[in-house]
Amino acid sequence: MSNLKIPDLAGKIFLVTGASTGIGAAVAKALADQGASVAVHYHASESAAREVADTIGKAGGTAFLVAGDVTLQADCEAIVKRTADHFGTIDGLINNAGGMLGRIPVDESDEAHDRRVVDLNSHSVVWVTRAALPWLRKQHGVVINTTSIAARNGGGGGAILYAAAKGFVSTITKGLAKELVGDGIRVNAVSPGVILTPFHERYSNDEQMKGMVATIPMARAGTAEDCVGAYLFFASNALSGYVTGQILEVNGGQLMPG
Repeated sequence: MSNLKIPDLAGKIFLVTGASTGIGAAVAKALADQGASVAVHYHASESAAREVADTIGKAGGTAFLVAGDVTLQADCEAIVKRTADHFGTIDGLINNAGGMLGRIPVDESDEAHDRRVVDLNSHSVVWVTRAALPWLRKQHGVVINTTSIAARNGGGGGAILYAAAKGFVSTITKGLAKELVGDGIRVNAVSPGVILTPFHERYSNDEQMKGMVATIPMARAGTAEDCVGAYLFFASNALSGYVTGQILEVNGGQLMPG
């Protein structure tokens, strides 16, 4: 992506949630490489988030670290406020924070786990987006959500609640696109497939990974960098100014929706 230049992203302000590792980190770096200033959000992975910010700074970009637990509505509001107070506004929001929180069959789960999964993957999108709307309305900004192939196929073993929560993200993306179009705000989502990130390092063993890769026509798992182009496309009004309410699948051909 270093040779790609998207002029209308230069000077914009983006908040990327879950930006310390994986797809979020790659997107934050790519936006900064385009000349945007980026709020790098993290919760538990402070050292990794600082590494992302340092990488951006060393390349001549601008990054601002912002911590908070997106499973808490008050934290979501504070993350947005600190970002807006630091930069003066927000042009784009990447709702990327999420996770499976363990492969737990539904009959072995409990209320606490259920709520954590839904709060992290579903409610956080509502809370962060709602908090950012005053700035996004002023800027005619963009919202890009991270959903998952699991939203369409129901997820793997022990991951159906995560899949359902991501189904919520896909649906609210379309609803928000309709609700906010009058404010000049575009809302889209990226749906990654099997991507080599800490997500699968935590929750998928070698046998599970081999089984998933066997279903991918490209015969490999993706990387976080493979996903970056989809986010940059949605972030740029020059590239996708007439695109809203869409979900872009990035999965090596594993799923080809009709």
